[in-house]
Amino acid sequence: MTEHHKPRITWGSQTGFIFAAIGSAIGLGNIWRFSYMAYENGGGAFLIPYLIALLTAGIPLMILEFGLGHKKHGASSLALAKIGRGFEWLGWWMPVFASLGIMLFYSVVIGWCVNYFFFSFNLAWGTDTQTFFTKDFLNLSGGVFQITGIPIKLLFSLGLVWLITWFICFREVNKGIEKACLIFMPLLFVLTLILIAWGITLPGAMKGIAWYLKPDFSKIMNWKVWMAAYGQIFFTLTLGFGVMIAYASYLPKRTDIVKNAIITSLVNCLYSFLAGFAVFSVLGYMATKSGLPIDQVVKAGPTLAFVVYPKAISLLPFFREAFGMIFFAALVIAGISSAISLIESFSRAITDKFAWNRQLIVTVLCFFGFFGSLIFASGAGLYWLDIVDHYINQYGLILAGILECLVVGWFLKAKVLRNHINAVSDWNLNRFWDFTIRILTPGILLVILISNLINEFQQPYGGYNVNALILLGGGVLLTTLLIGWGLSLPKWDKKKLEYNHFAEEDKLLV
Repeated sequence: MTEHHKPRITWGSQTGFIFAAIGSAIGLGNIWRFSYMAYENGGGAFLIPYLIALLTAGIPLMILEFGLGHKKHGASSLALAKIGRGFEWLGWWMPVFASLGIMLFYSVVIGWCVNYFFFSFNLAWGTDTQTFFTKDFLNLSGGVFQITGIPIKLLFSLGLVWLITWFICFREVNKGIEKACLIFMPLLFVLTLILIAWGITLPGAMKGIAWYLKPDFSKIMNWKVWMAAYGQIFFTLTLGFGVMIAYASYLPKRTDIVKNAIITSLVNCLYSFLAGFAVFSVLGYMATKSGLPIDQVVKAGPTLAFVVYPKAISLLPFFREAFGMIFFAALVIAGISSAISLIESFSRAITDKFAWNRQLIVTVLCFFGFFGSLIFASGAGLYWLDIVDHYINQYGLILAGILECLVVGWFLKAKVLRNHINAVSDWNLNRFWDFTIRILTPGILLVILISNLINEFQQPYGGYNVNALILLGGGVLLTTLLIGWGLSLPKWDKKKLEYNHFAEEDKLLV
């Protein structure tokens, strides 16, 4: 049996695969991003466009990526190369900007969470949590290009994050990632439920939850709210990274792709919704304790997790340290479960084409990834993180999603993939799925992309200097694109492109 005909590792169980997929989807943004977006975009009314976005874009794209990885039996690079060699660069670009773009700064944010877990032991952030985060902890510099030293505590926590990621990814997927997620996901759900149960017992908690869910139906008449809903669905489900394609390539022949995609998508979105109760119950208590309205204490993004929430924790009547430890432990687990998927998508793509040793590839990726992430841990790191995150999420992922839909919908043909999915699934798709992949979803994503570009020209993102935005944001997109294109140039072993794993499997069973 030749190398490319060797039996491929598969998930040990359907539960292991689903937990890994959910672990990839659930990340730091589920805890601090969704609840704030709902609050800003109509509260409970935001759930209407969010649910529609889930049904018309999130689940159809999740089914596409699961189905593509399963049918082509490879990571995004191999899967798209099998459709046509001219599309291979896209299959490389997605995991490249996931691993060399997102993972480099994402690991730093997880490192912050690790540090804050230990800071919770004695509430080291004190009363002025803003100054502690930006000055005492990050040693934030005065501008994008004022790069100063790396705080020693962050250096060690960052190294720990990469070490854990390496340790999990070093082993085969069914022994490393699967086992880790079978532990991480139940633990994350338990910790989150503890935070919710604890939070809603606090005085003023219901005031915060009311602000979180208070429906403002007038806001959902604004098209920008719908764009926000579709954007959030796309980002939260880890679509366009190449991760779900790689994960699905380890599935056995008979597997219910449709059901798995629906479960993964629903659980991820339900978790985001429930995490909002943990966040806003505590913010409601904070507002009551300080005598301020909710809109003066709630903030978006990292500021919510590392400035506002620690301040709220310090105001708790009892067991403040334990509450802080549970909250930041949940963030660490959510972050690590996503981080391992970002490394896996790239390492799987490399081993598919070059057949190099998996352990060596993972080691090299994590080694150089650690050093590449140091710039985001420097005094200017928060600025770099903000810019790179904005450009990859607002432009890289959306463009990749549009192209992915067009390639599968029009060149592979959506009907061909739908027939494959229906052949191995108990839950079947109809022609509406073809329509969403060929027209509806790419059309919506294109509108979001154009809208983002218009906003960018009208007002540069975050008030940053235009040169900084072009150099860092545009530079990362262009660099990862060139790397992806370069990796697509070496020729494949022709047998790999022609090899049908399931046909060979059927022969062995005869």
